[in-house]
Amino acid sequence: MRAKEPFVFSTASSVVRIGNESAACLTELEHGITQCSDASIFHHTFQSLGHHHFLQEGFSNDFAQWALAACNRPMLAERLASIDIRDYVNLADLRNDLRQMVGEYCKENPREASQGAFEIFYFCETIEETVPLGREAWTLKEFHDGLGGLSHAAIQFHLLTSRLRLHLQTSDFSRWISKELGCKSLALKIDQIDLYTNTLDSARDSIVRLVELELGR
Repeated sequence: MRAKEPFVFSTASSVVRIGNESAACLTELEHGITQCSDASIFHHTFQSLGHHHFLQEGFSNDFAQWALAACNRPMLAERLASIDIRDYVNLADLRNDLRQMVGEYCKENPREASQGAFEIFYFCETIEETVPLGREAWTLKEFHDGLGGLSHAAIQFHLLTSRLRLHLQTSDFSRWISKELGCKSLALKIDQIDLYTNTLDSARDSIVRLVELELGR
């Protein structure tokens, strides 16, 4: 089947900068989460998940990692790490849940909340610019062939951060496959790939295998 509109393979060029907020204790972290930019929430959750794939240990969002490593608060760290960013289609809801988790812990543990951390948390921002790669796919076979050479940044752009861009609990890959090719079952299987237990490479390999199974039918 040939799509009416092609899938355009793209990536994102990003620059990280330090924002105006910082935190030296958990109370200040709650305030910073409330006041920081959307770009900062994105950086410390969506963007950090991509970076986490290159680490052997630690949590996949920066807030949880800091709560553990700098504040020695494993219960809060685990609570923050339990957030699955795939459930969010806008940053306002994600920010609210993060703030609520930290706020509840501070209220329940006021002494620990005001204790100084081993190191300061600096709220950073990821500034992204979309960069088309000059490749398109009109069929599932062309889509399959285009997946192989994608960089980590391109996979993250299409598979993870696209959820915010689309305001849907799906990815660029799945949306195109479902809408343009009518392969709704394949699209659902791609959305079910766990990005917390898979690396970006293994996630891409899983998509390739799923597409190959569909092509072999």
